[in-house]
Amino acid sequence: MAFPHLIFFFFFFLFLTSSIPFSVSQPTDQAPPPAAASCNDIFLSYTSGPGTKLPPNRTDLTRQPYRFESTLTVLNNGLTELKSWKVFVGFQHDEFLVSASGAVLADGNSFPGYVGNGTVFAGFPMTDLKTAIETAGDITQMQVQVKLLGTQFGIAPPRSPMPSNISLANDGYLCPKPILQGNSEMHVCCIPDPRVKTNITTQEFLPRQKGDLTIMYDVTRTYDSSYWAQVTISNHNPLGRLDYWKLSWDWMKDEFIYSMKGAYPSVVDSTDCIFGRQGTYYRDLDFSNVLSCERRPTIVDLPPTKANDTTLGLIPFCCRNGTILPSHMDASKSISAFQMQVFKMPPDLNRSQITPPQNWQISGILNPTYKCGQPVRVSPSEFPDSSGLPLNSTAVASWQVVCNITHAKGDTPKCCVSFSSYYNDSVIPCRTCACGCPQNSARTCNATSPAMLLPPEALLVPFENRTAMAVAWAGLKHFPSPNPMPCADNCGVSINWHLYTDYRDGWSARITLFNWDEVNFADWFAAVQMNKAAPGFQAMYSFNATTLELDGLNNTIFMQGHPGLNYLVGETDGPNPAKDPRVPGKQQSVISFTKKNIQGLNMAAGDGFPTKVFFNGEECLLPKMFPANNSRKNLASFIPSILMLVLVFVFIQQ
Repeated sequence: MAFPHLIFFFFFFLFLTSSIPFSVSQPTDQAPPPAAASCNDIFLSYTSGPGTKLPPNRTDLTRQPYRFESTLTVLNNGLTELKSWKVFVGFQHDEFLVSASGAVLADGNSFPGYVGNGTVFAGFPMTDLKTAIETAGDITQMQVQVKLLGTQFGIAPPRSPMPSNISLANDGYLCPKPILQGNSEMHVCCIPDPRVKTNITTQEFLPRQKGDLTIMYDVTRTYDSSYWAQVTISNHNPLGRLDYWKLSWDWMKDEFIYSMKGAYPSVVDSTDCIFGRQGTYYRDLDFSNVLSCERRPTIVDLPPTKANDTTLGLIPFCCRNGTILPSHMDASKSISAFQMQVFKMPPDLNRSQITPPQNWQISGILNPTYKCGQPVRVSPSEFPDSSGLPLNSTAVASWQVVCNITHAKGDTPKCCVSFSSYYNDSVIPCRTCACGCPQNSARTCNATSPAMLLPPEALLVPFENRTAMAVAWAGLKHFPSPNPMPCADNCGVSINWHLYTDYRDGWSARITLFNWDEVNFADWFAAVQMNKAAPGFQAMYSFNATTLELDGLNNTIFMQGHPGLNYLVGETDGPNPAKDPRVPGKQQSVISFTKKNIQGLNMAAGDGFPTKVFFNGEECLLPKMFPANNSRKNLASFIPSILMLVLVFVFIQQ
């Protein structure tokens, strides 16, 4: 009779063992490589796994794609906790990364993405690596192993596509050249830089960093299944700016936005929630009120008319149509803020489990390009208490995102500059394709031919209306007329710098702004850098202008419109749209300089022209040459005639 009971307990035991999750018996982190034992600080290793050939089959073997799998290991064997770890991997085989478990790209880009020039990984969700001392050697808290999956080109198995370098990207560490072990592994031991003095070991949070633009993600209220967060964007660059900003990020744990104040999603859509796991879990929630269920939402600012709206507004620094100015223009307009209610998903249903969004990006219209890092936990922000009492309330938790202006190779400018002068009646226009050209432009125009010199009046009409003027001017001045004609500059804003006068004690210029887009620019600004002549700046007559110190040099002149002239309107139709060209928005002013105490100025040789020009923070593309000064040439042509007259006069006298 005992035999059936034994069978019952046998199958019951099998059921229990089969129902235990596999991850319980298999640690998520493997043991560190043997070389880690000799490293007493931060140990990094990169191991390349087997690869396979991918279609299509290429005759050029250097462009044949192969799948690669590799493992990046970061281990803290030191005495201090490594907060917000970051590691640089010097990919060198045109790698295209599909996924990375346990890490995100530190530059804010999402997977999949191109990393062939090397990239920096940041830890997520495990951002900090503790020491063996404070964890009793718990490897799961000391180490992270990032599984990389992607495509590389040209390295066929059994060879391994190894990076050129791996190094710790955190400040305050030195990493020697990695040691290559075999053909598929490299490792390095990074040590604290003795020249860097830091007190991070005594701080619970990393110090806040400086950048051209910072974004604070402050959790102000938290509940089991949701929380309220305030997002604050602050501009710290004297030439930085955003117009009609758009902010995006990636939710990492299926969060969704239920409500907002001070900003709004560019697309209101709850479809992904209704047909996703959010709709399954929140069965009783009315998803018609949900604002966004996108994994990567795009947020836009509200217009000023919503600033005092009791439902959407009443948030300090909100509702300015997405305009963020430099603080020296208007400190109150250098910040933008909004609040949102975020719903969470299992298993993060407790008040303290908060995961900030990753992969932040922000952009504007005709503004600099910003690259944002990943959010870093910092000390809680403080806010004026809503009760009106003279005290501050702190956020539940705060993260900082630092964004900096970048100029990546291949980026096209968004504005351009033309040069003209009093001594030459031809204008040097913006460069051909200054702001890019369509791929099929070769059929209709020449994208490599230099722009044709123009009569001054041609600057007042759109490019498509300049052809007849340019051809007639070339015939009049005996200039070459290429066929096909040079392509347009394709810039939304162009700026003309005209050398107006030049005399013994001073000189002047005239600057004209043209807006060829249909977008209006409120509170516009421009800036010019003059390497030698800037100290002689005296006055600007239709604009408000001051000198600005950048990078220790006082060679930048910052200009903006006076009240009533600070609005650069967009392009509009002419008086008779059927036959008249469209009319650009235009602002113009004369600027004067003195030559006192400035030696060796040569206006025509370049001292009378800016070396850099900015519009709303975006650096504009300059011409490659200056207007030719023909005065010396004209004088030289008269010299033979003058000599002949002198000889005739001498002969008559004799």
